[in-house]
Amino acid sequence: MDQLYFAAEVMVNGLMTGVMYALVALGFVLIFKASGVFNFAQGVMALFAAMTLVGIQQGQIPFAHLINAVFGTHLHNFGWTVPSLLAILLTACVMVLLAFLIEKLVLQHLVGQEPIILFMATIGLAYFLEGFGDVMWGAEIKALDVGLPQGISDTVDELTLNWLGYGFFIDRLDIWATVIAALLVTALVLFAQYTKQGRAMRAVADDHQAALSVGISLRFIWVMVWSIAGFVALVAGIMWGTKSGVQFSLSLIALKALPVLMLGGFTSIPGAIVGGLIIGVGEKLFEFFAGPLIGGATETWFAYVLALIFLVFRPQGLFGERIIERV
Repeated sequence: MDQLYFAAEVMVNGLMTGVMYALVALGFVLIFKASGVFNFAQGVMALFAAMTLVGIQQGQIPFAHLINAVFGTHLHNFGWTVPSLLAILLTACVMVLLAFLIEKLVLQHLVGQEPIILFMATIGLAYFLEGFGDVMWGAEIKALDVGLPQGISDTVDELTLNWLGYGFFIDRLDIWATVIAALLVTALVLFAQYTKQGRAMRAVADDHQAALSVGISLRFIWVMVWSIAGFVALVAGIMWGTKSGVQFSLSLIALKALPVLMLGGFTSIPGAIVGGLIIGVGEKLFEFFAGPLIGGATETWFAYVLALIFLVFRPQGLFGERIIERV
C-alpha cells in the first residue's frame, strides 16, 4: 500500500512540475497565435526577466562590469534594495519596453514575410538577449527570492498522513505555481475569446495583410502580445528562478516546452496547460515505474518520445487546429 501512496505522491508532484512547464509554453502559444511564428526566444525572455528582477531587487548597477572594465572603476551597487512587489512591477515595465523595441527594430521590418524568416529572427533575438543580459547584469548564478514560501507543505503532509497514513511531500512553491498558472490561464482565455483586442489578435494570426486592410493595427497587436508574453516569461522566470536559481540553464526550459506544445497544440492556451500536465505526470510516473528497469534518467527523453508519437498520429496536438492548405 505504501508503494501505491508513493506513486500517488509522484503523480501529484508531476502535476506540479507540469504546471511549471505550461507557464513557459503559454508564452509560445501567445506569440504563435498573434504572428504565426514559433518564438525561439521565449526561454531566454524568462531568463532575462529573472536576471532583471534580481538586479533591480539588489540595486545592482546595470552594465557595471562593462563600466568598470572601460573606466577602471569599482562600481557594483547603488547602495539600496527594492521591495519585491515594486521590483516585479519595474521588471514588468522593462518587459513592455522590450516588447516595444522588438516590434520597432525587428518585427516592423518583417511584415508579410514567410514564417521561417520570423522564426530565424527569434533565434537571433534569443542569442542577443542572452548576451545582452549577461553584459547588463553579469553571468554569475543569482539567488531569487520574492517571498514565495518554499519547502514541504506541513498542511498537506498532516492531512494526507491523517487520511491515508502516509504523508505526501509537496513543495509549497509548486502549490503557488499551480494557483498562479490557473489564474493566468483563466485571464488569458477570457482575454482571447471575449475582448476586442483578443479577436484582433486571432485575426492577425490568420492573415497579416487582411488584418491591416480592415483597420487592425499590426504594430499595436504585436507590442501587446509580446508584452503579455514578456509578463508570462517574468512569472515563469520567478517560479523557475526561485526553484533552481537564476542561471544560464533557465533559458533551456524552452526546450521542455516543445513537447508540451506538440501535445497541446501551438494555438491553444488551455492546450498548453493540459500538455504541460500530461508531460509532467507522464515523465514522473514513467521514471517511477520503468526507470529502475532500464537504468533510470528517463525524464530527459520521455517527453520527446511522447511528442514524437503525437506528431505521427496527431500532428496538430490535442487542442490545435487542423491546418488545411488548398493549392
